[in-house]
Amino acid sequence: MSPGDEHDSFGGVGGSGQTRTRLPEGNSGDVYGGARRPVRSSRSLITVVGVVVLLVAAIAFANRGGGDPADAAGPNSDTPGKTAPTAATGVSPVTGKNGRIPTGYAHDEQGAQSAATNYAVALGSAEMFVATTRNEIVHEVYAPSVVTARQGDFDKVYTDKGFLSRVGLQDDGTAPQGLTFISRTIPVGSKVESYADDKATVSVWYSSLFGLAGEGSEHPVSEAWYTNSFDLEWVDGDWKVTGFTQKDGPVPVGRDQRASTTQEMSDAVGQFGGFTYAR
Repeated sequence: MSPGDEHDSFGGVGGSGQTRTRLPEGNSGDVYGGARRPVRSSRSLITVVGVVVLLVAAIAFANRGGGDPADAAGPNSDTPGKTAPTAATGVSPVTGKNGRIPTGYAHDEQGAQSAATNYAVALGSAEMFVATTRNEIVHEVYAPSVVTARQGDFDKVYTDKGFLSRVGLQDDGTAPQGLTFISRTIPVGSKVESYADDKATVSVWYSSLFGLAGEGSEHPVSEAWYTNSFDLEWVDGDWKVTGFTQKDGPVPVGRDQRASTTQEMSDAVGQFGGFTYAR
């Protein structure tokens, strides 16, 4: 977000698995209409899955380099006698902000979790698809030692006209007229995989919304679930990313809810703002 996934947070943010999302079909022509969500035809399903895989691959490309992905997460911090709370914990929210991204994280495990979670949101956002805001995000999120290389990787992905066309965007990364582009990362939780004074690896579990809302959209907004493991380094008084890996899930069982209309989805992205996450 990710970069996210053809949906990874991107952003920028991957995985080799396929996330299958059932979308509604109805006689009204509205891709979000209908009272229930029957199984789509195999051709439509293959199209949706293909979009998810493409963006996940883009995230992996933009963040590759350095180390074996299988080893990136580090040792598990769950040791006998140490619980991992599922409710929110911590006492001090992040108070600083550089542009659109919270900064000034505590130099401890809680601060590392807050940094990784907020960076997951930034890298998976729609702003990663626009050159000016992408530059701001990458320079704020990544450590100085890797930022130039990551900037080049992201630019290569997000300026690829073939890639943008496959996700339904114009050459400048914006939505076609009459459509609303949605790319959001919604963190569910985080945990510390390993920690030292100046280095940490933090995993962030999140759901992702990605697609185009609007009448006639051929890329309706769908949901996917991922876990990103961020390698962080304490640099100049703050946590910065040096690399990350992504894997599918854990994925919950979907409820049989009516999908929203295109207008409801378009309205929601403008009416509901994002959050600053602090552990």
